[in-house]
Amino acid sequence: MTLHDHPGTAVLLRAVRRNGRLLWTGTALSGIYQLSAAFVPIMIGVIVDRAVATGDVIALLAWTAVLGLVYLVHVVSYRFAARRLQRAIVEESHRLRVEIAARILHPRGVRTDRHAGDLLTVSTSDAEYTSYLLDHIPRVTSSLVAVVVSAVTLLLISAPLGLTVLIATPIVLAVLNLTAPVIARRVRDQQDQAGRATSLATDLVTGLRPLRGLGAQDAAAERYRVVSRQSLTATVRASRTQNAYLSASTTLSTLLAGGIAIVAGWFALTGRITVGQFITVIGSAQFLIEPFGTLAVVPSWTAAARAAADRVASVTTAGLILPDGAADPSEQRCDLRLTGVTHGPLTGLDLHLRPDELLGVVAHRPGDAEALVRLLAVPDGYDGDILLGGERLDAVDRARARRLLHVEPHHTDLFTGTLATNIAVHDSSGEHLSGVLRAAAADEVARLHPEGLGTLITERGTNLSGGQRQRVALARALHARPPLLVLHDPTTAVDAVTEQAIADGLRALRHGPGSGFGTLVITTSPALLAAADRVVVLTDGAVSAEGTHASLVDGDDTYRRAVLR
Repeated sequence: MTLHDHPGTAVLLRAVRRNGRLLWTGTALSGIYQLSAAFVPIMIGVIVDRAVATGDVIALLAWTAVLGLVYLVHVVSYRFAARRLQRAIVEESHRLRVEIAARILHPRGVRTDRHAGDLLTVSTSDAEYTSYLLDHIPRVTSSLVAVVVSAVTLLLISAPLGLTVLIATPIVLAVLNLTAPVIARRVRDQQDQAGRATSLATDLVTGLRPLRGLGAQDAAAERYRVVSRQSLTATVRASRTQNAYLSASTTLSTLLAGGIAIVAGWFALTGRITVGQFITVIGSAQFLIEPFGTLAVVPSWTAAARAAADRVASVTTAGLILPDGAADPSEQRCDLRLTGVTHGPLTGLDLHLRPDELLGVVAHRPGDAEALVRLLAVPDGYDGDILLGGERLDAVDRARARRLLHVEPHHTDLFTGTLATNIAVHDSSGEHLSGVLRAAAADEVARLHPEGLGTLITERGTNLSGGQRQRVALARALHARPPLLVLHDPTTAVDAVTEQAIADGLRALRHGPGSGFGTLVITTSPALLAAADRVVVLTDGAVSAEGTHASLVDGDDTYRRAVLR
């Protein structure tokens, strides 16, 4: 098995390296914890032989004090070991979540076929399972310490007993380790299926209203039932495998410990060992059940951590969609030009958004609009030229490109926080915010709530109506003040009066004298199109007509049927 076969191996090794101080001090303390635990039955046997059997009170008190000291070391070492190791686990899990989120949100776009729900699973469950390696290492190390100490003790008492432990333990581990690939494969499949189910559930909840409008909720629910059933089947399969493994490992470790106890009993009856030694052997055999069990489940733990780390690596090492652009177009009089662009349903599209222009785009096919928005947001996989301020869009530094060209898709999310912070991320005060609120008709949203701009927004803005969410999202896009702004159906959930107010507000805010701003609105709203300087019509992925809203209404029946309602 090579590193290439398991890309998560590098993730696991890095977790060990960057948590070395906490990990190895915690591991050392865990070793002391198990070492002191292994000494307890030894101390009891010594007390029996040297104090109880002889009736020596002084020896009894002395050895009892030693036993108390061993218990003290046992308790203190566990406390500090647990503190360090838990800190390492939590910090590593946090680092992985941050790294995954940073990769997902990279300005150049991450090239992955995982959907939002699956990515959420990777950044939560898989990051957590991966960090658990920092718990597995000290457990395995301390268990080996316990086994070695107990084996040496048994060797000193009886060579056959000690050899039994030293020989049987690696044999049991080797046999159990044969199941590791199966466990890893089934755990990975379980996480993949869970990610798909989460992703689909997220999509269905987000689009529940449109699905009801189309009468497609039953079909969507059936699709989710199928995916959920597949996830359940994968989970049950993985759990059965892990439980069968746990059952086998527990049985073998218990049989081994029980066999040692039976042989020790025979040796005690035949006089080969003393009563105190017999008690030590019985205590050690009982004690060894735990470290034997820990060592036996090592393959299962490692397989689960490796499967999770593979999924983490599939995101953190995923390639970026766009190159590292260095072009830096000027912000002054910035324009957007598409020439002969072919992408998905778009075929040879020519489009020019000029500074100071409010451009309306009507797409007869929804797929054309979606493709145009997607392409301007992430310019990848197209033929032709897309120029931003005279520079190829995919060659412009992504931070600079997003500052100059903001693309606001139709489906946008709001975030937990206040209404003000959802609109103005960095500055929630000033005259500009007031103007933005008026332009997007979001001031009405604030007035509807007693707390105004301090109104708390729940996750995804579920405590707002669809129209209110659209107005808040539009206000957020306007507040950014990009030289070029692309809006996709920003008013589909608002009434006609509010739509007209938004059209007037958008025109006044961004297209006053000398503003230099360009705005492209993909819509069929007559109010927004009437406010536009120019309207372009897309048919079959290319421009089929161009003019003012009034001239197209008068001279184009297809356009008139599409926009007049």
